[in-house]
Amino acid sequence: MRRFERPSRSMAARAAGAAPLGAAAPQGRRRLLVATALSVSVAVTGLTAVSATATTPAGAGRWQWTTQDVAPGVQVRTGTLTRADSAPVWTITVQSPGTSRLTGAASWSDVAPADWATATAGTLTAAGLDARVEDVAWPAYTGLPHGTMGQRVRVGSYTTQAAATAAARSVTAAHFHAAVQWTGYDAQTPADRENVHVAVIDPHRFTGTVEGTHDGSVTQRETTSSVAAGLGSLVGVNAGFFVTADADGVQGTQSGIGAYDGQLQSMASGTRAALVIQNGGHRFRVANLATEVTARVGGASLAVQGINRVPGTVRDCGRPGARPSDLPWQDVTCTLADDAVLFTDRFSAALPTGAGTQAVLDAAGRVVSVGARGGAVPAGDRVLQGIGSAGDWLSAHAVVGRTVQVDEEIRDEHGGRVHLGPRDSIVSAAPVLVRNGRVGIDAVREGTMDPKDLSYGYAWSEIRQPRTLAGVDARGRLILATVDGRLAGGSEGFTLNEAASFIRSLGAVQALNLDGGGSTAMAVNGTLVNSTSDATGERAVGDTVQVLPQR
Repeated sequence: MRRFERPSRSMAARAAGAAPLGAAAPQGRRRLLVATALSVSVAVTGLTAVSATATTPAGAGRWQWTTQDVAPGVQVRTGTLTRADSAPVWTITVQSPGTSRLTGAASWSDVAPADWATATAGTLTAAGLDARVEDVAWPAYTGLPHGTMGQRVRVGSYTTQAAATAAARSVTAAHFHAAVQWTGYDAQTPADRENVHVAVIDPHRFTGTVEGTHDGSVTQRETTSSVAAGLGSLVGVNAGFFVTADADGVQGTQSGIGAYDGQLQSMASGTRAALVIQNGGHRFRVANLATEVTARVGGASLAVQGINRVPGTVRDCGRPGARPSDLPWQDVTCTLADDAVLFTDRFSAALPTGAGTQAVLDAAGRVVSVGARGGAVPAGDRVLQGIGSAGDWLSAHAVVGRTVQVDEEIRDEHGGRVHLGPRDSIVSAAPVLVRNGRVGIDAVREGTMDPKDLSYGYAWSEIRQPRTLAGVDARGRLILATVDGRLAGGSEGFTLNEAASFIRSLGAVQALNLDGGGSTAMAVNGTLVNSTSDATGERAVGDTVQVLPQR
């Protein structure tokens, strides 16, 4: 799903990140520590102050906070950062042509090799345009090179988008690809405004529950606030990556691991970030998780590569045998010629049809019927579908009356087994932001950037976007945070580095990036409190995290 689309305020508007923020102190009035040496006094309580390492130029800024005690152990803070020293403008970025290393498709990149950038700027200058070349540095992510990533060619500075759009016609006339952009999204330019919402849930004081939920059906899309209102939620945020287009699967289904009420409802795409909510929200954990599911009949076994998705179609890739890659690739749809998928009765849409074999299993795993793919999952039953060699395996081994044993296994990156209890849930996205109290982003392994392809993942990772974050502090409290972006309410958003530094500054010792962009939403007492970025309003999403009062 294209969660981090180009910001809607420009022709192809993109951006990159600036400096993160600070946090509050446990008691009374204390100093808010802001990365990049920003320090202002604010009245906030309840979070442990942790200083963050600056990654961008320092400057003056001021936070204004308001605090709402929603319930004992549940507090929501709304913050706005403004910086008088920042003066972003509209500009024109001249994009370099290329080819996707993964798919072979034509691509356009903001960041180009030095020789192309120099030649292009020279041609535009000779044509009478105010062209300039800017260095772009690699972000400090694990697995990426250090130093200069490439150069970015830009033309002019404009006070309005309309003026920049009109000027871009001259760039297009010179036979270049022009994108009108807001420099407030750039890493090199400090953001002039950031609007954030932070919810802190203390399991030692809160008597209700916290859960990841798909609200009963894994194939539906609902807005975060509508789910929250229907459940009587105190706080709700959007959660994991999900399918948004029919070409990529069934809309609403998750493209990473999801578990609700102790039942696995989707599988991981490789080993990626997840928030594990245990015992109804009495314990929280952030970890990179992988999944393995196996169907067994007697001594024969079959690797099941998906749960509740279209066989042969793998959004975000990351499954063995997937093409063009068995590694995670954000917002890329891979294919599997030989694929087995398990469907649960929370898959409320019609089952996929087409070539292959389908076996219906009752609650005990006994085969009830075998035949063509299609129909619906009977209540309390499960369905196995196979295509290619997996379909042949089902035809040979899934005989009516026999038992198919389905084993599910969840493990963290260290090989530790994750067991699901009846009140446990999991939501997932990517990447992990904070590990053991330190900013630690492995964008390559989690599939959000490619050091060999400048056109892949730069806007997703290194341009300011609306973001939803989740973290756990040293006292075991859950931190849920959103930042508005794409100029919704004037806010520009965070890069991944800014997001990591921000939630770490709130005291998080573990944290991950959840789904963002137009999906970013927080509801308090069933009402949307942030400014969403889609022009059509709050986006209908897949799963959510909901903080529910005691029943």
